[in-house]
Amino acid sequence: MIGGGIAGTAAALGLRKAGYEVTVYEAHPDTAEDIGAFLTLASNGMRALAQLDATDAVTAVGFPLTSLRLLDSEGTEVTHTPLGEIADPGLRYRCLRRGELNAALQGEAVRRGIRLCHGARLVAVTDGPHGVTARFADGATAHADLLVGADGLNSTVRKLLTPGVRPGYAGQRIFYGYSGTAPGPDGTGVITFVRGSETTFGYAVSPDAHTYWFARVSTEPLPVGGSAHRAAWREDLLPLLRKDSAPAADIAAASRGPVMVVNATEMPLGAVWHRGHTLLIGDAAHAASPATGQGASMALEDAVVLAKALRDLPGAPAAFAAYERHRRPRVEHNITVSGGISRGGRNPSGPGPVVARPGGPDETLIRQLAWDSPLSAAPPEQP
Repeated sequence: MIGGGIAGTAAALGLRKAGYEVTVYEAHPDTAEDIGAFLTLASNGMRALAQLDATDAVTAVGFPLTSLRLLDSEGTEVTHTPLGEIADPGLRYRCLRRGELNAALQGEAVRRGIRLCHGARLVAVTDGPHGVTARFADGATAHADLLVGADGLNSTVRKLLTPGVRPGYAGQRIFYGYSGTAPGPDGTGVITFVRGSETTFGYAVSPDAHTYWFARVSTEPLPVGGSAHRAAWREDLLPLLRKDSAPAADIAAASRGPVMVVNATEMPLGAVWHRGHTLLIGDAAHAASPATGQGASMALEDAVVLAKALRDLPGAPAAFAAYERHRRPRVEHNITVSGGISRGGRNPSGPGPVVARPGGPDETLIRQLAWDSPLSAAPPEQP
């Protein structure tokens, strides 16, 4: 497994559960990658975690979200609706820092005896008739039956597998920050979106009254090589937020520490996912703009479906092909929807959708993720 982030560590948990010996190679020296960013796990992602027997490890960090609120640019509430499958505490949406989720999953992997190698930076892959060999920057090599590239947006495995295929800019910069005080009487369990005149702003309040916030701004991409962490980014954002009467500007102004800024990016549809004994999963295969908030949840789904495919189908070629047939329609739909939301903000007639409306339980997905249900070679026909 190349990559010890969400997709890679979750896939390692799934493969171990399916009876495989797994080693995870992570380029970063510790678990704190992207510590400045936070994310939400949706009910589908929490369902996938349950199939990996990892719910307790993740619910030990972060906090649950049970409703979604939408405000207009004047701060007037437009709608307030339940969020996800709130009747089951284990399936409730969860807000947490990316580094916390990485650490929780990696801790669970180590507890189950999965070998985790930090500081292992991949430089080459040789795929042969009897397996695949990975070579690392320190000169070390590793040979295995399969290599799974779960090394994220700037995947080295993808660059080696399909040179020239890379994510593109989806039209927005995403700002992340934290305020030490709650903005008002919202309380915990609510994620609030503000449809601003020039921004989309979202925030949630933790049980210890810290506000986690983000802003999506339609503009040019960050300069190549520019730092994502910079205190001055907040000063760039505040004039845009102050054009509205909603609480967004006050929340951002009260932030502690530097604000993190990243480009919203997406993979092209139809990109190659596997060749020989090598497969891409998670953001390495199908990164989407974060507008739908589904990136981490899709990665967790990948982990379950891949483990079931390798468990239930005869050999890697059949398993990889079945995995792709089950996963590609769903994740590419997410790329399309999420990218449409991001680019909608560039429409001069007004801002696009703020967030995709969370739907009810997907029965096809539930059957696909159910660990005790065999995975077929092909998904069922959609109605």
